[in-house]
Amino acid sequence: MSCNSCATNAQQTDTELDEQNEEPKGCKSNGNCGTSGCNRLNSFDWLSQMELPDTKPFEIIEVKFKGGRKAFCRNINNLHLITGDAVTLEVERGFHVGHVSLQGELVRLQMRKKRIKMDDESICKIERKATQADLDKLIEARNRELPTMYRTREIINQQSLGMKLSDVEYQADCTKATFYYSADSRVDFRELIRMLAAEFRIRIEMRQISLRQEASRVGGIGVCGRELCCSTWLTDFKPVSTTAARYQNLSLNTSKLSGQCGKLKCCLNYELDTYLDALKDIPEVKYLRTQEGEAQLQKTDIFKKLMWFSYSSENVWHALSIEEVNLILKLNAKKEFPPSLKPSEWLSEGETSDTTLQDNHIIDAEEFERNVRLKENKKDVGTEKIRKRRNRTRRPRKKAK
Repeated sequence: MSCNSCATNAQQTDTELDEQNEEPKGCKSNGNCGTSGCNRLNSFDWLSQMELPDTKPFEIIEVKFKGGRKAFCRNINNLHLITGDAVTLEVERGFHVGHVSLQGELVRLQMRKKRIKMDDESICKIERKATQADLDKLIEARNRELPTMYRTREIINQQSLGMKLSDVEYQADCTKATFYYSADSRVDFRELIRMLAAEFRIRIEMRQISLRQEASRVGGIGVCGRELCCSTWLTDFKPVSTTAARYQNLSLNTSKLSGQCGKLKCCLNYELDTYLDALKDIPEVKYLRTQEGEAQLQKTDIFKKLMWFSYSSENVWHALSIEEVNLILKLNAKKEFPPSLKPSEWLSEGETSDTTLQDNHIIDAEEFERNVRLKENKKDVGTEKIRKRRNRTRRPRKKAK
């Protein structure tokens, strides 16, 4: 089935279309509109199927344009509109054509969210429903956008301007065009505007957008295999830092953490709150001290509540639960050191952390330091014996004749 918002035969099934040998009209995507189609950044009207009190409908309507751009327009003529209807808008020195994306009380909530007042002068007016002549002019304007963008990029390269042109949007009456570009620094494009106005005979508007907004307009497929969130539903871009990756124990590899826009992926913020809640129960520790030495923290499984420790003299990681780590930390705080990292080896069944403090297997700080010195002395003695043995077995060098 073709799209409900832009196809003229949207109510016909695929079987009926095959019998009539017709193709879906409108965007011709056969209902699979996504990043580059008419369903980009759609808003679900969850009040459409509900019976509301008999009140005067909200006069402002949300209208969508190319690239998912939306604007609020005033329905001064009280036109009966439904979602997907094409409407003709009154703009500065001309007209434009858009499609209704949202109406009713949800528009009031959207305006409150974006802090737009009811009497804002930037709210344009809806003149009428778009006629076939208006739609033909809109198609003509869309056909001019791609050649204009290619020609503009050639002019930018000739002038060696430090900017990247990502998209061009023509007004439906073909009297004005908006050029969307991204740049790292300020760009002097006054000469560029004069050349474009002289070549295309239109009014020019240059609008700088960020790299995230550029990815939203262009669209694409992410590493997850799905369409970019900024192209399908994400509208506000919150700042993303490497701190979110650290909390989630992710490798700080910029090539893996960066999205299509070259910035850190927005999805790093999605599960951050869940990780922060799970980290509340995990103690902050770098090492544990036992009679065998200091065991350093190697890895933490946040959701399984497991922490892995290893001694510097071993390559084996020992998995401990959060309760076991807290028990050893309590002993270390009182300068007492258990025999090993496994409480099950020195803690009898039914014993608690209070009884283990007087357990005979636990030593105090002085005995711990004494054992460490004995181990170091044994290591030094063993090293000295090996060195002497090598010197005895080493053959004397022959003197040169």
